[in-house]
Amino acid sequence: MPTHPTSHSRACTSSTASAVLDAVRDQVLRELADYAPAAVELGERFAAAGHELSLVGGPVRDAFLGRLTTGGRADIDLDLTTDAHPDRTLELISGWADTHWEIGRQFGTIGLRKGRFTIEITTYRAEAYDPDSRKPRVSFGDSLEVDLGRRDFTINAMAVRLPNLELVDPYGGLADLATTTLRTPGTPEESFGDDPLRMMRAARFASQLGVTVAPEVRAAMSAMAERISIVSAERVRVELEKLVLGTYARAGLTLLVESGLADQVLPELPALKLEIDEHHRHKDVYEHTLTVLEQAIALEDPPGAEGDDVVVGPDFVLRFAALMHDVGKPATRRFEPGGGVSFHHHEVVGAKLTAKRMKALRFDSATTKAVARLVELHLRFHGYGEGQWTDSAVRRYVTDAGPLLPRLHRLTRADSTTRNKRKAARLAASYDDLEARIERLRSEEELAAIRPDLDGAQIMAELGIKPGPLVGRAYKHLLALRMEHGPLGEERARDELLTWWAEQPENNSPSR
Repeated sequence: MPTHPTSHSRACTSSTASAVLDAVRDQVLRELADYAPAAVELGERFAAAGHELSLVGGPVRDAFLGRLTTGGRADIDLDLTTDAHPDRTLELISGWADTHWEIGRQFGTIGLRKGRFTIEITTYRAEAYDPDSRKPRVSFGDSLEVDLGRRDFTINAMAVRLPNLELVDPYGGLADLATTTLRTPGTPEESFGDDPLRMMRAARFASQLGVTVAPEVRAAMSAMAERISIVSAERVRVELEKLVLGTYARAGLTLLVESGLADQVLPELPALKLEIDEHHRHKDVYEHTLTVLEQAIALEDPPGAEGDDVVVGPDFVLRFAALMHDVGKPATRRFEPGGGVSFHHHEVVGAKLTAKRMKALRFDSATTKAVARLVELHLRFHGYGEGQWTDSAVRRYVTDAGPLLPRLHRLTRADSTTRNKRKAARLAASYDDLEARIERLRSEEELAAIRPDLDGAQIMAELGIKPGPLVGRAYKHLLALRMEHGPLGEERARDELLTWWAEQPENNSPSR
């Protein structure tokens, strides 16, 4: 029977498309082999011993996304999986690896270093959480396909068998990559039941990759959100950091809030959804916050930028400060006579709430202090008005911000989300003026290192006193004068010091 022309055309088109896809796949796999030659070499070693070895994880996914770069880093991290048990893995890497470690051995993982490659080799396994446990149960398996089925999402459930570079994709990860869809290999309920942190990862991938979370995955996240409570704060923090640093951070955070996960891990964010009064006399604080975050991200400097005032993105401190800058508003909201709404001192309350939340999530002390300080300072500029600050006030602004000043500049500018073009232009011009004044004073006075004209040793010598609290009081007095009047010079500073000293009760004590 003759073939209908239309059917023939479709068949040819389908055949051509398939050939193109095969060619693309083969090209990607070759690039992956060039990217990870140590993995291919190790695959040959395992194959010769009768064992399977496959490359899994981010590099496989990223290779098909065209994101396979070292990012300027000399080191490359690789995840491999095998049917060999840990003891056998140790035998096979002996004499090949530069060094190895066994910290994860009880979970089936052996780590090693080979040149610039850091490699983790994990025995095929299945993980599951007990209902009330934070730690996974581990059992070893002997099937790559079963091992892939226990992974978080289909786009991460692909493997490349080594050393022959065979793609293994039993759950349609490539198709989901093509449609930017995030699905689980099995049911999302089973996946999230095995490891509740995967719900956080879903939001993180929405932020990093711009994927759309499948409806059934969203539904499971909402139904199981409370289960995230069994996961350690440290693991939650790591996922939250990656989410905030993502290209599409707003999308990831929106998913956290809409799923109910944010109620568990970052309740201050959904709490910003204050009721909007019928006359719309105050803005939607939640939407304002997400807009501020986006605007702060847009103000980050590109990688490679240099200078004292740059903030190279992605910058967690700036972004998290933007996210938390108004978290003090719910606790400080007051309805004023006449229908107005106020949030007096919300920056102070917000700084305390931010520090408390970051400590609960086990952030390090330096990061916590930096973010909380930015939250505390984010309203300071609004006292600038039409530029009537004295030079003293400008000096205090710079000194209080310290090394956070470049981030404070960006946070303050990002905090303007008004739709009133005149008001927006006026605020921008005022901040331009403030930055210009800072630069002028900086060039004249070395603002970054403001200190009194006399140091502690000079103060003690001039007053004939020993180290103690009195020296600190004298130092603070001279620092206040320096802030108020600018550089005094040593001669005038000595005169001011002696005048202050003459008024001190210690100097006028009968025992002297």
